[in-house]
Amino acid sequence: MMDYAKIAEQVMLRCDELGKISQSDEYLDRRYLTTQHQQANDLVASWMQQAGMSTWQDAAGNLCGRLASKQPDAPTYLLGSHLDTVPNGGKYDGMLGVLAPLCLLQAWHQAGVELPFHLDLVGFGDEEGTRFRSTLLGSRALTGQWPESWAELTDQDGISLRQAMQAFGLAFDQVHQAKIDTTSLLGYLELHIEQGPVLEDKNLPVGVVTAIAGAKRYALTVTGMAGHAGTVPMALRQDSLCAVSEMILTVEKIALQHGIVATVGQINNRPNGVNVISGSTQFSLDIRSEFDDQRDAALQQIMTAMEAIAARRKVQLSMEQTHAANAVHCDPRLQDVLSNAIQATGYEALTLPSGAGHDAMAIADICPVAMLFMRCDKGISHHPAEAVLEEDVAVTLAVLDKAIRQLPIE
Repeated sequence: MMDYAKIAEQVMLRCDELGKISQSDEYLDRRYLTTQHQQANDLVASWMQQAGMSTWQDAAGNLCGRLASKQPDAPTYLLGSHLDTVPNGGKYDGMLGVLAPLCLLQAWHQAGVELPFHLDLVGFGDEEGTRFRSTLLGSRALTGQWPESWAELTDQDGISLRQAMQAFGLAFDQVHQAKIDTTSLLGYLELHIEQGPVLEDKNLPVGVVTAIAGAKRYALTVTGMAGHAGTVPMALRQDSLCAVSEMILTVEKIALQHGIVATVGQINNRPNGVNVISGSTQFSLDIRSEFDDQRDAALQQIMTAMEAIAARRKVQLSMEQTHAANAVHCDPRLQDVLSNAIQATGYEALTLPSGAGHDAMAIADICPVAMLFMRCDKGISHHPAEAVLEEDVAVTLAVLDKAIRQLPIE
């Protein structure tokens, strides 16, 4: 019988320790291919070795460990999440999804638990995309999807991805070696804090993810005519900011009608003077849904409405797509395994979609994927206030224990 409370205590302590590795003295900030990335890999590798795992760092800088089956030709399941953070981030986003399974595997190793498959655990080096502004670099490497153009991605200091890899002891031209053999790969499981308030609202420690929302992002510009705030009559104005204000409210209204989420999170206004009519306003649009057709239908309605607003207000609207990712649906059979494990632990098996992106989105290209969400305080994430309950970690470990033991092998 596993002592989940004791294992949970170890998970929390290790999250604290790993959370101290930061390139900033003021807050947690750990980015891809930095000295701190290597320090994190080294620390987690030492814990993997304590769990009886063989370890290696792949050609993209991901940390990998294997708890091997006694059957050399056994199939493989992949577990994992990311070890990088956003600037001023929290110590559970990503990290919990590596450390909780790791501590469970250590308990299994000590108890002599044997499995009919190999378990590979990956700490992805880059999920957030903070340094090079292109997300899922770590997990994309495992799928073999690294375009040559990525070599010239640069960070805020002008250092290219190729240069950063060289400084880290890697080679961009060898990153294809990180691609994994999928011949015997059966599936991928990822544990992650919810990053939202649903589980807390339902008073549940865990939930099963049905799908990861597909997102599209746009940069939009509305061009009007700047003018004197005191001399241009209201009826004759071509106020770009007023037009954008109406567009933003339209985004909110249509998103509610379609049951999707859409956000205008960034606005830049010119000339931005207290006594000047706005002449040019740039803003962002982020629109997401677990169903791509539902998202795109809402998007089309939003764009039609925006064009009508622009025409009525005699301003010009232009837009550029800056990001597109299709929704990823989790494997029904693996969802059932997680749901059954939650019910066997004594809780309702709530299902919910993920509005945030995860490494599972990339891994879905090569095998079935599933995700387990764990409650986090007030749904806060990407912030130092990120917090989880140790008792929830214990429940999550119990669910993972039951689920992994019941994974199908054919």
